Amino acid sequence: MKIAMVGAGYVGLVSGACFADFGHDVVCIDKDPAKISALNAGIMPIYEPGLAELVAGNVKAGRLAFTTDLAEGIAGAGAIFIAVGTPSRRGDGHADLSFVHAVAREVGEHLCAPAVIVTKSTVPVGTGDEVERIIGEATRQRFAVASNPEFLREGAAIGDFKRPDRIVIGTEDSWARQVLTEVYRPLFLGASPLLFTSRRTSELIKYAANAFLATKITFINEMADLCEKVGGNVQDLARGIGMDGRIGGKFLHAGPGYGGSCFPKDTLALLKTAEDYASPTRIVEAVVKVNESRKRAMGRKVLDALASHNGGAGGGEVRGRKVALLGLTFKPNTDDMRDAPSLAIAQTLIDAGVEVAAYDPEGMELARPLMPGVTMHANAYAAIEGADAVVIVTEWDAFRALDFARVKALARAPVLVDLRNIYDPAEVRAQGFAYSSIGRG
Repeated sequence: MKIAMVGAGYVGLVSGACFADFGHDVVCIDKDPAKISALNAGIMPIYEPGLAELVAGNVKAGRLAFTTDLAEGIAGAGAIFIAVGTPSRRGDGHADLSFVHAVAREVGEHLCAPAVIVTKSTVPVGTGDEVERIIGEATRQRFAVASNPEFLREGAAIGDFKRPDRIVIGTEDSWARQVLTEVYRPLFLGASPLLFTSRRTSELIKYAANAFLATKITFINEMADLCEKVGGNVQDLARGIGMDGRIGGKFLHAGPGYGGSCFPKDTLALLKTAEDYASPTRIVEAVVKVNESRKRAMGRKVLDALASHNGGAGGGEVRGRKVALLGLTFKPNTDDMRDAPSLAIAQTLIDAGVEVAAYDPEGMELARPLMPGVTMHANAYAAIEGADAVVIVTEWDAFRALDFARVKALARAPVLVDLRNIYDPAEVRAQGFAYSSIGRG
């Protein structure tokens, strides 16, 4: 089947490449000529492990192509996926649907054969109704609109697409159901659960899933704070509750708060939807507030570590001292800086008069314009040189085996703040470091 993927961003590019790898003929369409030129030259617009190889293999096989011409791209496609951005709207936090509506309008204007239009973008409840109305006003061709939310984790997106926990399809149209069953047949034959729901239910599932996961993260972070007060260990606590099958161990890793492209904007959009329908979601509202305050609290935690260590210049005074941040992206194996905790942490330090140096394996190009007061370095040890404290913000593998003798020799003071709990406290302290972590009081 020919598939058109409108939007060659993170979701569209990964999904399109994976569909092509299943044997479908896929055209990825994007309005950005620079992005399409780069893709045609084999240059990826995002960092995602394995993506460049997957794209190259399917382009070479003739199953994957890129264009800026929507009319050309959707011609003959049995399924047309909308995978454009839905960022948070300024002011009210609702999802900005202007890109989705623009694509729907253009698809309607150029639709020349029957097709199923599928919203893969994360959209609020009722968006499918509006997409259907817009397309219906512009075409007389037969079409159906379905919802098919994505559940891709950055850094593991290809595996998530090819080995999904579930494939959610929202449609009340039997023809759309038949077409999308065929699209996903390679996965369905592999026993991946295909869940059909109403379109509105499907639209809500994505928001509900992300809000629940954000709640788990925020809960374990609050338990980490309590562990620090009472002398508990949050890692043991997480294992103790995670072994309960009703709870599960995933997303119970204490840290500096959630960020990225999904959780922050999706929780805000869910709050706005609930407000519009006069059905308050107070738990999600609390999660959003707690998570935002936590990021700056992690900055204050670093300041406390600086102030309490007597080995550095100033002995308690933080102004003029230097901190090295290791890891800037919101999670490892991605270059995504959207709502990354490092942004708030760095700003808190700068506001206190601290000099901030940083290194990230993939995120520095995107981080530079967002962190103008931070000096970027070519590697971790260059950032550490002359630092009064070293802070692990993102748990990249490259930071899991630091040469502590080298760190101690380069740094002005042996202070390590581990916001991801990747090191054993006793081992680090045995190396002569003042060490603090999350929830291991």
